[in-house]
Amino acid sequence: MKQSRLFWIFSCALLAVALIGGSWSAGPAVADTIELNYANFPPASTFPCVQMERWAKEVATRTNGKVKVKTFPGGTLLEAKNMFDGVVAGGADIGCLATAYQPGRFKELEVMDLPIGFPSAEVAGAVMWDLFEKYNPESLQKVKVLALFTCAPAQVLSKKAIRNLDDLAGVKLRAAGTGVAWMKLLGAAPVGMPQSDVPEALQKGVIQGNVTSMDVLKDMKYAEYCPFVTVADLWVVPFAVVMNQKKWESMPDDVKKVFDDLRREQVLWTGKYVDGHAQDAMEWSKKEHNVEFIALTPEQKAEWTAKAAPLIDEYITKMEAAKLPGKQIVEDAKKLTEKYSKELK
Repeated sequence: MKQSRLFWIFSCALLAVALIGGSWSAGPAVADTIELNYANFPPASTFPCVQMERWAKEVATRTNGKVKVKTFPGGTLLEAKNMFDGVVAGGADIGCLATAYQPGRFKELEVMDLPIGFPSAEVAGAVMWDLFEKYNPESLQKVKVLALFTCAPAQVLSKKAIRNLDDLAGVKLRAAGTGVAWMKLLGAAPVGMPQSDVPEALQKGVIQGNVTSMDVLKDMKYAEYCPFVTVADLWVVPFAVVMNQKKWESMPDDVKKVFDDLRREQVLWTGKYVDGHAQDAMEWSKKEHNVEFIALTPEQKAEWTAKAAPLIDEYITKMEAAKLPGKQIVEDAKKLTEKYSKELK
């Protein structure tokens, strides 16, 4: 009887040790999960946030759940203007910023604001990525760059038909950033204002149109106010996804490989998504609001580009003053645009 009792006590002790050991061994598995915060500034439904969610999902899948990315759209973690510095300071592990929001800071990438002739977001993104890899901008060396992409090319959304430069003369059109200088050179009367103020300004007649990418025709219902779209393929707005350098360096090698393998893939995926979204907005606008799309001829596009050429000269001059190869960057951008316009169809 005493032996049976001792055996029972011994068995219970072994079971307890096993359970405790099991709970201890489960601890490191939970601790091994890497949690990252990813900040973005536009609303969740917009393409910069759509690509963010896709990236987070791919990372979780490709690391078998080892990395969990928590996303913060709409400026809830970091706002647009402090996105880059916030990531550098560790306010977020990863952040998405529009480089054009800080003129003069990301000099090499400002070539994307020029009249290069990008036909699509996919082509522009591929060009931007190649330029980044070649020139390795000093302005981005404090962070790990995870992706670069652009919006779809800007078009003229207007209340009146604009079929040529004569029709454009003196027309009050909303533009932003470098776009204001573009439209002045083309003879329009640009008005700077946030995208959110455009619907009311159109209704009140403060402006007669908006120069922006076509996705807003559907996303922000501009098709209700602008029955004409002149397809001129003007500028693109460049974006960068960056990661805190210390956080990057703390990542295990297998996770780093996943992130690196995703970089150019994410660039091209986002470009395709953006272009598809713009095309969808075009078809929706035709069907739901009978919007007329006016395509410029190649000769007209060349004429519009020539009018905006002084922007390139100004860029080269500023780059030379900063002892950077502005002329070569412009030449590379043009050659790469020609290359990818043929390859990415």
